[in-house]
Amino acid sequence: MNLANKITIARIFLAPLFILIISGVQYGEFAAAFFFILAASTDGLDGYIARKKKQVTTFGKFLDPLADKLLITAALFALVGLGSIGPLVGFVIVSREFAVTGLRVIAAGEGIVISASKWGKLKTVSQIVAISALTIDAGVKAHELFSTTWVVRMPVELIAQLSLVIAILLTVFSGIDYFYKNKEVIIQGGFK
Repeated sequence: MNLANKITIARIFLAPLFILIISGVQYGEFAAAFFFILAASTDGLDGYIARKKKQVTTFGKFLDPLADKLLITAALFALVGLGSIGPLVGFVIVSREFAVTGLRVIAAGEGIVISASKWGKLKTVSQIVAISALTIDAGVKAHELFSTTWVVRMPVELIAQLSLVIAILLTVFSGIDYFYKNKEVIIQGGFK
């Protein structure tokens, strides 16, 4: 197994760490945001290493988006539990992730690998930004930090909410884009 794939697997193991820290440590929201950003940053790192060392594999192409989905899903579960996002928001994002994964499974059955698209990558970045901002915002609210300083608290909440809206829009759009661009896969593989 090459280094890039090992980094991707490490990201999978970092996903539950987010939940453990955010729910079980004082000021855990801030530590969870740090570890989430650290885990998310390995996404770019593993891809860079795979391309630079010419070690791009079918396994890596499949595992990388799966690791992203596990990390994002773990964070969404925690944020729903904290009340930072509504269950419907989590459902929409996770449903899109499962739908695109299902599309990839159908494609794999036909010998086709669907790599991450430009919109899919933007979606992932927007989700990382939104989850990081929402996690920090949850910490500010939970510990009443800056509670009297609206100049600090208001921008944190505004950034969190705005980044969430952008993430939802990109999540839905990129999901539609994947299905539209790969409709032949569904027709060929899905209805045999």
